Amino acid sequence: MKKINTPLDLNKIKFLKAGEELLLSGTIYTARDQAHKRLAEAIKKGRCLPLELKNTVIYYCGPTQRPKGKVIGSCGPTTSSRMDTFTNLLLAKGLRGMIGKGNRSEEVRNGIRKYKGIYFITYAGCGALLNKYVKSVKEVAYGDLGPEAILKLEVENFPLIVAIDVNGGNVYGED
Repeated sequence: MKKINTPLDLNKIKFLKAGEELLLSGTIYTARDQAHKRLAEAIKKGRCLPLELKNTVIYYCGPTQRPKGKVIGSCGPTTSSRMDTFTNLLLAKGLRGMIGKGNRSEEVRNGIRKYKGIYFITYAGCGALLNKYVKSVKEVAYGDLGPEAILKLEVENFPLIVAIDVNGGNVYGED
């Protein structure tokens, strides 16, 4: 199985194909619906963002409360299509990778090709298992959103499947 590290520049991902399994290590950020809305508003108003988007990976995840003795609670993926409204704006600002579950809209699939991004899926329903790949957690922004705050995660060998590659190859069978 291939292993890659963040940050994700185009040279690291251009050879990955839809359906390939890999292990990701490095920094990723959690962000869900409300955090995406705030990021998009900040971009549109020309404000500074709380994280650098260039070559960054965003994980569509809202972790549960951290149990005693764990770094993070259950941290499974959420439905990615809920972020579709904001995705191309973030891709245009340098976002390179996204992790979630489910297919993406045609608009996002086109944006992934245009901006040379990549969309990964991970194992839904396995959030309690996925937390073992998270080595540290730090809140970055929007703490008032609770589990939807943006968190910086350091991950090691986080299991992923390429769902939509930089050329538009799609495990869901749509171009």
